[in-house]
Amino acid sequence: MSDTNPESSNLNVLNTDVTESIVSLLPIPSLVRFSSVSKLWRSIITTLPPSPSSSSSPWLFLFGIHNTSSFHNQSFAFDPLSNSWLRLPFPSLPSLHLVGSDRFLFATAPRFSFSPVLKPNWRFTSPLRFPRINPLLGVFSASSKLILVGGVGSIGGLVNIDDRLPVQIYDSTLDSWELCPPLPEAFRSNAHETLSSALCKRRFYVFDINSCFISSFCLDTYTWSDVQTLRPPGLLFAFLNSCNDTLILGGMCNSDRGFSFNLWRIELGSMEFSEIAIMPEPLLFGLVDNEDEDDGNKFRTLKCVGSGNLIYVFNEDGHKKYPACVCEIGVEKGKCRWRSVPHLPSPVNKFHKLVSFCSTISISDVFHSEETQIGA
Repeated sequence: MSDTNPESSNLNVLNTDVTESIVSLLPIPSLVRFSSVSKLWRSIITTLPPSPSSSSSPWLFLFGIHNTSSFHNQSFAFDPLSNSWLRLPFPSLPSLHLVGSDRFLFATAPRFSFSPVLKPNWRFTSPLRFPRINPLLGVFSASSKLILVGGVGSIGGLVNIDDRLPVQIYDSTLDSWELCPPLPEAFRSNAHETLSSALCKRRFYVFDINSCFISSFCLDTYTWSDVQTLRPPGLLFAFLNSCNDTLILGGMCNSDRGFSFNLWRIELGSMEFSEIAIMPEPLLFGLVDNEDEDDGNKFRTLKCVGSGNLIYVFNEDGHKKYPACVCEIGVEKGKCRWRSVPHLPSPVNKFHKLVSFCSTISISDVFHSEETQIGA
């Protein structure tokens, strides 16, 4: 379409700042469509600054991996501003050992590599001191570093059961890995299966989903805090998240009022907790099978991820085709608002592994992914 079409002529009449203000209110899927209207529209859209709404409204990413047939791999992204799922082209993978965080996919073994999540372009790092499978991973804000904690050691493709679970920090500017003090002993029995993590105010928090032990690694002193226990009454299992520089614990409870999925705000340091939200019962039971209402095991496939103002809760069981809901934190006078998430676009395959995470996405991640840097 030429730049003399009516739409672009009308756009030319507006002040550039006004035009940018109007366009910046649109969700990213709409911006991508409108960028093809004309060269002028594309120029305006591709140079937009990051939107405040995008930083508080992270997308939910689901990457389904089939171990024996890559044809069945699928990837999806949910944009909360447009309330819609996007079916993403599934990237070619250097490995099936994937972790996602902060606009990137990371392949952790046998060689460590990373790629922008929307436009795959894999970059290999210098060799890890200790290759990891299923580690915890966090990207430092406003920095070029990331941290790897826990996981299973891998030597020549085999699991190393004697691994002491070291902590490793990568500096992408120097392309170098630094070895740090390992996880506290309390976490090592199931360090590759039951750990959750959150990066908050220069500390990397590690939480055991079942035992409720919690400790944090200081990114300034490279030391671990004392292990504490974080267990609200009736808690069955939970996941730790960082939302707007606040620790949020989300988990299943069984109390006198029955099963519920609750959110708590955690005070840094003291680890004291205060309840901020309970998922409405119709939403909760819409995520699971209801054949036996008294069976708490049906909730074991629920998972919780969050950042910004949003907490996503979804079912990792392929039998239900991964239903989800989302909680917006503090939308009206500190209150939280729950809503269901639309179903994934059909067809949805069954997977051996589901890699899930949430991340803020800006228009530059769509049009300038080659410039995307770790922690930028």
